Amino acid sequence: MPSAPHDFRDEELLADVIARLIGDVRHVAVGNASPIPATAALLARERGHGRPYVSLLQSRKHNFFTDGARELFDCAGQGRIDVFFLSGGQLDGQGNVNLVSTGDYEHPKVRFPGSFGSAYLYYVVPKVILFRTEHSRRTLVPKVDFISAPGVSAGNVYRPGGPIALITNRCLFSFTQGRFRLASVHPGHTVAEVIEHTGFDFDRPETVPQTPPPTPETLKLIREVVAPQLAEVYPQFAAQVFGVALPLSAGTASG
Repeated sequence: MPSAPHDFRDEELLADVIARLIGDVRHVAVGNASPIPATAALLARERGHGRPYVSLLQSRKHNFFTDGARELFDCAGQGRIDVFFLSGGQLDGQGNVNLVSTGDYEHPKVRFPGSFGSAYLYYVVPKVILFRTEHSRRTLVPKVDFISAPGVSAGNVYRPGGPIALITNRCLFSFTQGRFRLASVHPGHTVAEVIEHTGFDFDRPETVPQTPPPTPETLKLIREVVAPQLAEVYPQFAAQVFGVALPLSAGTASG
């Protein structure tokens, strides 16, 4: 993401927003390849002095699961995970997520990594936060080409979980009654820009507030406490964004 003309990084702003969305819960789980949600989860834990419990799937230090994703799914099905995060190659205005492909299914234009357990977790985790750092009409579309995980369900379907918000590099959307609503626009961006780069329709208030920037206290916490913890799972991200020294093994592997 391009650097913002402020004394904070875009990643720090997004982590701060997501941490506030997490709220006062018991347990937050973060899947693979999710450094910004992982930063947010660790930030929420530091603010809560050890609460919520944070499970980072790729971590040895911040993960009590011993059987990987299977244990994650079992734990979620028992109602023991309160917050999870989903992203996708495409997201649409009903909160549908596409993690499979674009274009014709038999002859796709682009193939994504796959759905894995996204549909299941979308149903059973009470608060699912959607995130996409590329806010464009390519990623935020009128209708996804393939539904990996549906944002809404029929009224006769029991579903304790679902999307509560979508955060991007430009703004924050809330999600209620099957639609997105523009909640705030990040510093350095505008409502007109959000409209221009969003492929689906959304609601918005007459006056859209600006996303509050992270406070000096939050930035200090992220940079001095959270970033070193994050380096265990995301050494390259921690080094590039926060200047955390790469472990010798990571530096050798990347060189």
